[in-house]
Amino acid sequence: MMKVGVLISGRGSNLRSLVAATKEPGFPAAIVIVVSNKPDAPGLDVARAAGIPTAVVNHKDYPTREAFDAELDAVLCRAGVELICSAGFMRILSEGFVEAWRDRQLNIHPSLLPAFKGLHVHERVLETGCRITGCTVHFVRPAMDEGPIVAQVAVPVVPGDTPETLADRVLEAEHKLYPLALRLVAEGRTRIVGERVEIDGLPLEAQAPLFVPPVS
Repeated sequence: MMKVGVLISGRGSNLRSLVAATKEPGFPAAIVIVVSNKPDAPGLDVARAAGIPTAVVNHKDYPTREAFDAELDAVLCRAGVELICSAGFMRILSEGFVEAWRDRQLNIHPSLLPAFKGLHVHERVLETGCRITGCTVHFVRPAMDEGPIVAQVAVPVVPGDTPETLADRVLEAEHKLYPLALRLVAEGRTRIVGERVEIDGLPLEAQAPLFVPPVS
């Protein structure tokens, strides 16, 4: 049973899906702590309602990013965390922190990486006229929204979409994708070879990225 720490900054939408998955019999991971950099993050209530310990490391209380990261690392280590899942965690972590947790930290991003890194993803997707978007779970690296891809899911862009309607559709896909990716990692089925994830038990053509049929 892999011990997971989830980092959040907001409402905990993806956290809710991870909690539900880890409560299922036989799931190979358990969330042992949820940490937020914002004391009023609604996601903390999601964790408490599920009986999961919580902690707040308020970035405003620390003079530097490195000082904040050091406390965050200490909180995770005290909880016995083996794998971090960033789920709407709106802080850029220092290179030292990322390297300390190399290959032990996942993130979910609302695009088919490497396309549309950064913020305002859905607006940019619509501006460019893309017909397909999606979401990606990847291992974290020091550069923003970079790292070996564990899993992706395609989401169609439909006529009349707004950034809000598209975001809702992508978020629905995220809620299915993140638990799947966590399961693959927690089961020990993923290996990083040359910054590419290989997954045991999948045909070669499906390994990187893992492709899930589009969500309608």
